[in-house]
Amino acid sequence: MEKILVSRCLLGHKVRYDGGASGPFDPLVQWQAEGRVVAICPEVSGGLPTPRPPAEIAGGQGVDVWEGRARVLTAEGEDFSAAFLDGARQALALVQRHGIRIAILKANSPSCGNLLIYDGTFSGLKVSGEGVTAALLKHHGVLVFSEQELPEAVQALAQL
Repeated sequence: MEKILVSRCLLGHKVRYDGGASGPFDPLVQWQAEGRVVAICPEVSGGLPTPRPPAEIAGGQGVDVWEGRARVLTAEGEDFSAAFLDGARQALALVQRHGIRIAILKANSPSCGNLLIYDGTFSGLKVSGEGVTAALLKHHGVLVFSEQELPEAVQALAQL
C-alpha cells in the first residue's frame, strides 16, 4: 500500500504558526484510517514552537535557502532558516524510510508551499515558488501537491 506524506495541519493537528489547523480534509482522513499517511510538520520537527512568529522566505524561495542565497525570517528579522532546513531533512528521511512518492503539503507555506509562497515582505503578496521542504522533496523525485490539489493527488496516487 502506497504511503503518503501529509502536513500535520491538514489532518487537523494544531501545529500552524498561529496555533491553528487547516483541516482535516477528505481524502486525507480516509487515507489516515487506511494507515497510508505519514504525518509531519517540518517546522515543529525542526524545533520551532507552536504558536510561533510567522516567517517568510526573504530573498528567494526554498531552493535558494538550500543554496544559502535566501533565509527564512520573521517580520522582526529572527532567522528560522536552520529549523526549516532541519525539518525538511526530517521530512526527506520519512520519505526515504517509507518509500513515499507523493506528498500533500500546506499551500503557501514557507516550508510546504509547492506552487506559491509569500514574497518575504509580510505584505500578503504571493509569488510563484516553493518552500524549503517542498523544494527538497521535489529535488528527490517526490510529487508534491497542496490541499488545493487533492483531485490531482488522488489521480497521481491511482497511477502509481
